[in-house]
Amino acid sequence: MRRRTARRARLIAVTVVAAVFQATPAPAAVGPPDGVITWGASAYRIGESVADRGYRMVVHTSVGGRDPRIRLSNALGDRPVTFDSVYAGLQLKGAELARGSNRRLTFDGSSSVTLEPGTTVYSDPLPGPLAAGSNLVVSLHTPDAAGPVTGHSMALQTSYAAQGDHTAEESGAHWGDIVGSWFYLDAVSVRTAAATGSVVALGDSITDGWQSTGDLNRRWPDYLARRLQKAHTGVKGVANEGISGNKVLADGAGPSALNRLDRDVLSQPGVHTVFLFEGVNDLKAHSGVTAQDLIDGYGEIVDRAHGAGKCVVVSTIAPFKGWPEWDPAAETVRQEVNAFLRTHGDEFDAVTDFDHILRSPYDHERMLPFFDGGDHIHPNDKGMQAMADAVDLNSLDCTRH
Repeated sequence: MRRRTARRARLIAVTVVAAVFQATPAPAAVGPPDGVITWGASAYRIGESVADRGYRMVVHTSVGGRDPRIRLSNALGDRPVTFDSVYAGLQLKGAELARGSNRRLTFDGSSSVTLEPGTTVYSDPLPGPLAAGSNLVVSLHTPDAAGPVTGHSMALQTSYAAQGDHTAEESGAHWGDIVGSWFYLDAVSVRTAAATGSVVALGDSITDGWQSTGDLNRRWPDYLARRLQKAHTGVKGVANEGISGNKVLADGAGPSALNRLDRDVLSQPGVHTVFLFEGVNDLKAHSGVTAQDLIDGYGEIVDRAHGAGKCVVVSTIAPFKGWPEWDPAAETVRQEVNAFLRTHGDEFDAVTDFDHILRSPYDHERMLPFFDGGDHIHPNDKGMQAMADAVDLNSLDCTRH
């Protein structure tokens, strides 16, 4: 208890397809009552709302199941937002949906829902199966939205927008505006077998997928999801809760990892394990963050996740020499944090060494050029795959529940 109290005290000082989606009778509920998250994206403010606007957003599922539900978010809004028409279907190509797949979603039986500022809402289950690796398309319309938009700007996925309500249409004819963000949508869950769970990747732009190829799902959590589908493990789902520029300790590019842990991770259904891979943005900000500060931040996340019955896998901080904000002082802190993680693994449920996987054997402060996306901090597709391949899948299938 003393150690936990001291840790928190220090942190206070630092933290300033159609066939697989056709309508069928809903079966009796199986698995966790709220299902298992199959897709997620961290929510933060991404601009200003536009009234009478529709968004047709493409998301890629990880674990398959039945009776999908979506979660809409106004977590960062400053006034109510109404969704008067929300549909879900399967992508055929572009903004066009597979024939017969587009169906209306309801919220407590109603076709519309209003979200107050700071709140989220799950839809009612949509009866029928949803396969793993599906491109689910959620179309929504906001008649009079105003103020800040809650969403996720760097989707690395082509989605679409339109003026007016065209959500019920399977044709893409009216969806001519190309967008690269997800608006208001932050999670999709499915019902699964009771033993099935998910892992949530809590991270920054590397987890968010910057420098991976867009529209091909080549972020490291995507590669991990494909591995899990073939593995004999109870963990099948992967939710990517990365935010570009995110820090462990301080708000900035979205709420800090500490401040968004409950909403982005612990509130999600069916989560077995948290995979924590953050810290480089704290270091390169040159704000005076020490190794102990970061270690304490990790520890606070572990305490709260363990308190919620989740396991925590943590990764070492990857090399970033060559990035403009790199300097020897930040490198020293990175090395101290990584040394702690390698020698104090018993404080976590497992440790993955992304630093060891990504670094050059000739200069441990620098990323291996073969894995470098070009800016010396974000891995390319090969680097992303190498990261996912380095994760011990058994470490994700925890027994803390």
